[in-house]
Amino acid sequence: MAIYLTQDSRVLVQGMTGGEGMRHTRRMLAAGTHVVGGVNPRKAGRTVDFGDHAVPVFGSVAEGVAATGADVTVVFVPPAFAKAAVLEAADAGIGLAVVITEGIPVHDTVAFTAYARSRGTRIIGPNCPGLITPGRSTAGIIPADIAKPGRIGLVSKSGTLTYQLMHELRDTGFSTCVGIGGDPVVGTTHIDCLAAFQEDPDTDLIVLIGEIGGDAEERAAAYIRDHVTKPVVGYVAGFTAPEGRTMGHAGAIVSGSTGTAVAKKQALEAAGVRVGDTPTRTAQLVLSALDGTS
Repeated sequence: MAIYLTQDSRVLVQGMTGGEGMRHTRRMLAAGTHVVGGVNPRKAGRTVDFGDHAVPVFGSVAEGVAATGADVTVVFVPPAFAKAAVLEAADAGIGLAVVITEGIPVHDTVAFTAYARSRGTRIIGPNCPGLITPGRSTAGIIPADIAKPGRIGLVSKSGTLTYQLMHELRDTGFSTCVGIGGDPVVGTTHIDCLAAFQEDPDTDLIVLIGEIGGDAEERAAAYIRDHVTKPVVGYVAGFTAPEGRTMGHAGAIVSGSTGTAVAKKQALEAAGVRVGDTPTRTAQLVLSALDGTS
């Protein structure tokens, strides 16, 4: 099993004919993702040749869904058009929309995440690397060749740290890795992924990666304490961030002691989470937890 994305997922790419869309569609196809179409109203009716795959372009998400049975979309459109793209996907009945685009105005994200939720569409992102179920499917920009299938579930605010922990634990493998994005408002939270991994019989351990700013990790710690029985290992980026300076993602805003790496580490550890002080040490904690050592 996996969470959110499986080998049976049928993927549309909104913005497939743009530079980033073309590049990452090719990589998704190479990874085995069942990409069934692209969406571009100005290029509807064309077919894009990706070597072993010829992918049709549809004029709308609804047309793509009707023709292919797509249930996932990956959004590569510019920020000004992202809200409309997500609303269109939700109206077409897409179950999972992976919004890669960064720089989307927060008020647009608030509007489309609320609307998508009302229509039963899960949003991953925005400003995220997407998600991957290694060996089965990937939706977004996560490299498919840095990890194999396994029994670790990973949820991360940071794209770069998603890749690093996947590489560090490449010989152990993952059930699903989800990059939720680091904007102030995201469609899927740490808690959502924790709940899904808790219910997934093929996930034995969960890795949670956070960063300074906000209180998402503190809320995740409370959820872990009350609802998660599987071992959780964590890492919080930003222990060396200069005091009083905004850094990194738009969500990485620290106010007083709230949102600091130390406060997050303390909250997670109080909930029974082992927290590494570097990505490499975090990977070592994962391995020791899996083999039952301290």
